[in-house]
Amino acid sequence: MERLATSIGELQFVAPQFHSVVDVPYGGVLLAIPALLTCGLLSEVDEHFKLPKGYYSLQNIFLLLAIMALARIKSPEDLRYCAPGEWGKLLGLDRIPEVRTLREKLKVLSQDGAPEKWGAHLCKQWIEAETQATGMFYIDGHVRVYHGSQTKLPRHYVSREKLCLRATVDYWVNSMGGQPFFYVNKAIDPGLIQVLEHEIVPELEKSIPLLTEEELKKNPFAHRFTLVVDREGYSPDLMSRMKTKQIACITYHKYPKEDWELQEFTPQIIRTVAGNLVEVNLAERGTKLSKTLWVREIRRLSENGHQTSILSTDYSSVFNDIALHMCERWCQENFFKYMRQHYNLDRLIDYSLEAIPDTTLLTNPEYRRIDGVVRQLAAKQCRSLAEFGSIHLEDDIEPAEVEAYEQKR
Repeated sequence: MERLATSIGELQFVAPQFHSVVDVPYGGVLLAIPALLTCGLLSEVDEHFKLPKGYYSLQNIFLLLAIMALARIKSPEDLRYCAPGEWGKLLGLDRIPEVRTLREKLKVLSQDGAPEKWGAHLCKQWIEAETQATGMFYIDGHVRVYHGSQTKLPRHYVSREKLCLRATVDYWVNSMGGQPFFYVNKAIDPGLIQVLEHEIVPELEKSIPLLTEEELKKNPFAHRFTLVVDREGYSPDLMSRMKTKQIACITYHKYPKEDWELQEFTPQIIRTVAGNLVEVNLAERGTKLSKTLWVREIRRLSENGHQTSILSTDYSSVFNDIALHMCERWCQENFFKYMRQHYNLDRLIDYSLEAIPDTTLLTNPEYRRIDGVVRQLAAKQCRSLAEFGSIHLEDDIEPAEVEAYEQKR
């Protein structure tokens, strides 16, 4: 009767009714539903999404998608191999929707940019909760390989496969523990520095409860939040521009100089996000970049004698914490690996195509590589000229001795 009533438009949706049963496949996933609700699974879904009258409500669809993720069902097509009646018991219904019905409802829910708006709402909630504790944001790119034939995407280097393949690049923003906030997708990759400055930082500034201007003026070394990137994000100019906005940056030194003396390193105890205590050997100096920017350089001495150089414009934190923030960058790498294996991160959401503007400017990767080599050689030449210019003779030159030396030659 309920299905008949919904088919003629007499009911908005059918209310779930749970019954006592002995055994339900995947019933254990219900234990994780409270945690997902706390993270905002159904937060303001009625304000961002609308469904026409039907048997399944908006909440039913969201809960079904959440249960699919928990059960590692990676696509709606995989539901064809699941018993619809048994899965319906998890939702309090007689069965779950067919794959075709589910796809139609997902198509309706994806209209007018509703997922992006809802995702921005959740992102703001998560960032406000995380920034109250740390204010650390980890940014890194993930190459999503495209194996289709409908379009010819630019080629990107895929480090995990050591090949140049057609792909798009997703720039993810994660917390220190690896929890994701949002990502920016780029079919044509302009590089981490441009995406970070023109898209990620403005989005963070809108979502983060910023310090007042009075608080920033009172303490010139205070920063709104901290960005942690790998060597791809190394740029003294970018760090200088972020410093003017009072945004701290932590990255690896792309061109470290000679090793420091071993006497400078001292054993320090740092506490990881997981609560483990780790002893590391650290040392700190002040370093000048691009002749104008003073940064903190912290080096970590490994057991094999290698020195890892870390640069930071965070002038208020102790150097133990800065070294810890850089070491925790691997939580983001683990996030990528886990999401690829368990949630099929590289799978395409749909097969729709979007036009790319013809005016998009992109630096040739080969030019970027050669330009880096030229800059490195130019820096070595400047250091050599400086050493040569510092050489001087302390004694007077005797003409007779010079002539005798020339005759011997």
